[in-house]
Amino acid sequence: MLLGSQLRRLREARGITREAAGYSIRASESKISRMELGRVSFKTRDVEDLLTLYGITDEQERASLLSLAREANVAGWWHSYSDVLPSWFPTYVGLEGAATLIRVYEVQFVHGLLQTEAYARAVVRRGMKGASEADVEKRVALRLERQKYLAEVGGPEFHIVLDEAALRRPYGDREVMRGQLQHLIEVSEQPNVRLQVMPFGFGGHSGESGAFTLLSFPESDLSDVVYLEQLTSALYLDKREDVAQYEKALKELQQDSPGPDESRDLLRGLLQLS
Repeated sequence: MLLGSQLRRLREARGITREAAGYSIRASESKISRMELGRVSFKTRDVEDLLTLYGITDEQERASLLSLAREANVAGWWHSYSDVLPSWFPTYVGLEGAATLIRVYEVQFVHGLLQTEAYARAVVRRGMKGASEADVEKRVALRLERQKYLAEVGGPEFHIVLDEAALRRPYGDREVMRGQLQHLIEVSEQPNVRLQVMPFGFGGHSGESGAFTLLSFPESDLSDVVYLEQLTSALYLDKREDVAQYEKALKELQQDSPGPDESRDLLRGLLQLS
C-alpha cells in the first residue's frame, strides 16, 4: 500500500493518466488502480518502467522504491496461517502489524487483540463450527501472536470502545468470562491502551452501523484505512471522505462513553456480578 500510494503520487505529479501508465507497462487502467491501492503484487520490471515514465532518474530514489517493491512481495509471517483464515483476513493482519495507531469500536465480542486464550478459543469454536481441533488451535495461535504487537516496546497505540453488549454476551463458561474481564482490567492499564466501555444506559449512539476499525500508519503519504468485516468478505476504505465519517463516529463514541478510569470501574462491577 505504501509503494502504491507513492506511485500514485508520482503519477499525479506528472499529470499522467492511469490509462497511459497502464499502456507503458502493457497493462490495463484497472491494473494500475489495483497497484496504487496495494492490492496486487509488483513486478520489478513494471515498477522500473513506471519510474522512468514518471521521470524518476535519481538512482538513490529509484533504488529505494525498487527495494520497497521487493519487500512488498515477501510473504508475512501470518501467511503460514492462511489455510485457516478467510481470504480477506491476511491483508488485515498485515495492515494491523504496520499500524502505529489502531482505533476500534466493537460490539459482538471482545476485540481479538484483547482476548484471553480461553475466550479466544470459545469465540473461534463458535465461528468455525465443524472445524477440527487442530484448525481451531491454529486460529487461536494466530490471535495470540497478533497480541504481541501491543506488548512490544514501541508498539501501536490501541484505542477501543467496547459496547457493554460485548462484555455481557458469554463465550465459554463462567470462569472464561471472569478471566476475560480481569484481563481487560489489567491490559487497560498499559500506557499504549485506552479502553472505554459504552454502557447500555447511554441508549442510542454513533456506533449504530456496527463494529469497525481505523488503522493509521507512520508514513505521512499513506492514508488511514477503515476495516469493515462482513460475513463473507471485508471492506477496506481509504477515501478521505469515508475515513472522515468513521473518525467522526469514533470521536463521538469516545466522548459519549465513560473515560478509561470509569470504564475500569464498570469492568470491576461486571466482574463482581459474574
